Amino acid sequence: MTLKGPNHLSEEQVFANHVSHDIQFPKHTSDYDELSSYLEMNVNYLTSMDIFDRIYEQYVENNR
Repeated sequence: MTLKGPNHLSEEQVFANHVSHDIQFPKHTSDYDELSSYLEMNVNYLTSMDIFDRIYEQYVENNR
């Protein structure tokens, strides 16, 4: 959620804004498989899983 922003300047910000409004998004987990499965099966706001992969990789790097 740290990428959320009002200006929608990047794909990451657009994605973060959508996730923040998605009441079913599994925010309680950091498990890649659970998150990616949810995104693949349930959302239409993610144009490419590459966006999620980049964000998740950054999340892992920042939380080592």
